[in-house]
Amino acid sequence: MNPVLYDTTLRDGTQREGLSLSVDDKLKIARRLDELGIQYIEGGWPGSNPKDAEFFRRVKTEPLRQAKVAAFGMTRRAGQRCEDDGNIRALLEAETPVVTLVGKSSTMHVERVLETSREENLCMIADSVAFFRERGKEVIYDAEHFFDGYRLDPGYAVATLRAAAEAGAHCIVLCDTDGGELPDTVGERVRELRSQLDTPLGIHPHNDSALAVANALAAVRAGCVHVQGTINGYGERCGNLDLIPLIATLQLKLGYAVLPPDQLRRVTDVAHFVAAVANLNPDAHAPYVGASAFAHKGGIHVAAVAKLPESYQHIDPALVGNEMRVVVSELSGRQNVRLRAGELGLGARDSDSEILRRVKELEFRGHQFEGADGSFEMLVRRSAPDYRPPFELLGFTVIVEGRSGGTTTAQAMVQLRVDGEVIHTAAEGAGPVNALDCAVRKALLPRYPELADVHLVDYKVRIVDEHLGTGARPRVVVESARGAERWSTMGCSENIIEASWQALRDGLELPLLRGHTAAASSSAAGSAATGAVKGTTLRNESR
Repeated sequence: MNPVLYDTTLRDGTQREGLSLSVDDKLKIARRLDELGIQYIEGGWPGSNPKDAEFFRRVKTEPLRQAKVAAFGMTRRAGQRCEDDGNIRALLEAETPVVTLVGKSSTMHVERVLETSREENLCMIADSVAFFRERGKEVIYDAEHFFDGYRLDPGYAVATLRAAAEAGAHCIVLCDTDGGELPDTVGERVRELRSQLDTPLGIHPHNDSALAVANALAAVRAGCVHVQGTINGYGERCGNLDLIPLIATLQLKLGYAVLPPDQLRRVTDVAHFVAAVANLNPDAHAPYVGASAFAHKGGIHVAAVAKLPESYQHIDPALVGNEMRVVVSELSGRQNVRLRAGELGLGARDSDSEILRRVKELEFRGHQFEGADGSFEMLVRRSAPDYRPPFELLGFTVIVEGRSGGTTTAQAMVQLRVDGEVIHTAAEGAGPVNALDCAVRKALLPRYPELADVHLVDYKVRIVDEHLGTGARPRVVVESARGAERWSTMGCSENIIEASWQALRDGLELPLLRGHTAAASSSAAGSAATGAVKGTTLRNESR
């Protein structure tokens, strides 16, 4: 039987430190999960905060195609009737077709956290499940701390499950709440329970031992038909089960029909979409969907995948909406250069060996091309015999002036050659790099107005030789954007301003060459452009 997917990104996922979703954010994610084919979407805990209550009010008007929305809450409080319990009433008022109730399986939690009796806890579970069943709800029971509780008192842990099953729970979910269980134990427990309970079983693993996916797979293979997790594994502490690799592994490795094949190709997009809405950077090394999941850097590996992609890839990345990438670095071979140039649409060229030699030489000096595809593209373009630089730097001066009161000003003066004309400009900026960027643009915009649409969106500095202290060489990486198009360029020098200039130059020249490929591809004159920097005058003054 194919397991159903239950997503709790909107509730359990938001317990991740630093992650917060607005109601609009939660609705956006719910729509995308529904489109993907997730069968259950847990929206939150309506009794815990106004935001979740508002989500349940608004999600009623969402035209979800197939997903069921679940509201989450705990069993009734000790000594209260369900009708008098505020949390139970909030769950009912959410008006969702599915209610997920969490209850205690561990005697330690019953007696020392809830501070009630074992018998009362069993009544709390049974009464709460029956209350919602009588009102026509599909009830999913989450057995919190089940595996830890089983270790303490197996008989009582199973008794809590029987209480939920006999009260009419549609599914009983075994929770590895502390994330410390092992796959063999998970599989063994599921097989034992299948012989004792008729109610379908589910699994809810956390990732504190980095085993959430392994535990979920073990549970499914042992007979669980319901799996709870989050997109990208978001969750408290080390996170929840990441549904993305679980889906891909179940479908591509174990033959379960979890999603339609055309939907499986959307998991990379969904993973990145949820990360963007959560305002978190996607994990580049995430299995299946990370940007580096099918990236090849070593020369031997690249030579192999050029002939036979499956020689170093466990699946075809297109099956999950990802793609193979070739990374260029000092570990590369000629095939890396050839394939990466091909990916950039620059085609084969006779200078692969020279480009590779140049890459290795520059990386030895502190450059790093794998994080700066734009600079690698410029290196390739400058290697072409017909390359003509759209502009050349003849020199620049940067002055940083410190004043009393802690304020500083920066001014840059540049001398450029553009179409044979020497242009002098000056500009002020918030800092020396900003001033330099403004002065260069002032010179280039009259000739290249398209640069007005190019914006610097990120600027990072890393010290290459940390042991040299203030004498170390900084590596500067600049990310530029034009609409949705982005590219990264870098520079490295003993002087941070010159390193910044190298990155800025590549970042401004690249869009010009991309837009005028017929007139200018890449060149040997690139060495002239590089050489021009050596004549630069640089002065930092503090008065």
